[in-house]
Amino acid sequence: MATTLSSKKRIRQNKTRNLRNKARKTAAKTQIKKVLAAVKDGNVPKAETELREAYKLIDKCGKHNAYHPNKAARMKSSLAKKVKTVK
Repeated sequence: MATTLSSKKRIRQNKTRNLRNKARKTAAKTQIKKVLAAVKDGNVPKAETELREAYKLIDKCGKHNAYHPNKAARMKSSLAKKVKTVK
């Protein structure tokens, strides 16, 4: 167990940041599933609007270090490829 005040504070901070990052990641994953569902249905306009929303959430995850920035870029790229195949 932590003994110093600073280490106790660090544990509290990590707990809240973990919850925030988990919420961001969950929102991004849900949006990615929506994009993939629209691609599977062949609905191009819906896939493009969902893709824009997914970009927003993935960028926020990258910005706040919930995802590594390179992972965020990789995810956006793979989603764009999948949407492009439907066009």
